[in-house]
Amino acid sequence: MTEHAERFTLLRPLLFTIAYEILGSATEADDVLQDSYLRWAEVDLSSVNDTKSYLARLVTRQALNALRAGARRREDYVGPWLPEPLLLDDTDPSADVVLAESVSMAMLVLLETLGPDERAVFVLREVFGFDYGEIADAVGKPAPTVRQIAHRAREHVQARRRRFAPADPEQTARITAEFMAAASSGDVQTVMSMLAPDVAWTADSGGKASAARRPVVGADKVARAVVGLVSRGMQIPDVRVEMVVCNAAPAVLLYRADHLEGVFTIEIVDGKITNFYAMRNPDKLAALATAREIRRA
Repeated sequence: MTEHAERFTLLRPLLFTIAYEILGSATEADDVLQDSYLRWAEVDLSSVNDTKSYLARLVTRQALNALRAGARRREDYVGPWLPEPLLLDDTDPSADVVLAESVSMAMLVLLETLGPDERAVFVLREVFGFDYGEIADAVGKPAPTVRQIAHRAREHVQARRRRFAPADPEQTARITAEFMAAASSGDVQTVMSMLAPDVAWTADSGGKASAARRPVVGADKVARAVVGLVSRGMQIPDVRVEMVVCNAAPAVLLYRADHLEGVFTIEIVDGKITNFYAMRNPDKLAALATAREIRRA
């Protein structure tokens, strides 16, 4: 392995996490890392003082280019747009609370409301702790401007974020299992008792699979919708489910035979389910074939 490859491989989990949080797409993050490595391979290493800072800057620039290029596709998207679910190889989201929140579906959906520069600056500063000078180099703006962007982005996120508390893996696994059992038995009242009053079901199909085109909100509506979906799913032959961790939260993978039909990520706060994020778009399910390592350092 060359020195270029060794340095890049060592930092790859960090670089992937940066790209994923800026883009909300594991597939696009992989593309960004591949392109960034090709550029990195041409760099004279004697001119690099800080490999981490240099590669973070390189990846951020490529991610911003990809984010801007994909803006029109997202405007024309059919139905709600959700980030690509991220299958994690670390099943304990409480190990790093900042990292767990930063890749949560709720945070990634919120980051979609920021402009590209605001998103990149927020991620680099609040999640990864880069200084303003490093961020200025990455986004191509003066440090004073970056400070203003960071302040504006932080206020925007804080005004809209829900309280995040790292869930205990055993508790979330138990709640999820109990919920699936109640839904499978058609017990609407028990399902309702496990939901927050303002619980929401948001499905992303991109128009390529059957799914609700608008979010379903409220415990009664969501409970009936989920029970109906589970009931219909149980009637399909060769259906199986698998419990995993996606985006630092419990998730259910739904297979028909060996084909992945969907992933349902479940957000739990204070023992109640507050959000379901249902991914049905087959293009966004492909990245779930591989569990990822994410890091902040």
